[in-house]
Amino acid sequence: MSATTTAQTTYSISDLSKEFDITTRSIRFYEDQGLLKPKRRGQTRIYSLKDRVRLKLILRGKRLGFSLAETRRLFELYDADKSSTAQLNTMLALVEEKKSALQQQMDDIKVVLMELNSAEQQCRLALEESQAVKA
Repeated sequence: MSATTTAQTTYSISDLSKEFDITTRSIRFYEDQGLLKPKRRGQTRIYSLKDRVRLKLILRGKRLGFSLAETRRLFELYDADKSSTAQLNTMLALVEEKKSALQQQMDDIKVVLMELNSAEQQCRLALEESQAVKA
């Protein structure tokens, strides 16, 4: 990110779209969901530094598997308590839930891989036996 971008205090929807490599439609969707609250100048949306930070957090949360409802909840907690103790505790709980779900998925994948390996071995043995009978 350039030095001029970080010093900027307001952003257009196209500025944010280019910076985060997302569509303007996605940004408008996050606005419709109440996650971003740009000011308006006529039909033009003017996004603040706070909106930019929130968009960055929305996208990070999405990568980590947080739903928009969970992200909204974190924003609401932060808005209600700037000390962010409640937000941090909620975030820790959400992170633990995500880690647990991912661990379960990893365990499930390991089981499926073992079953596939077993099925593959049985198929290879059956093919070998079939070819031995023909020979």
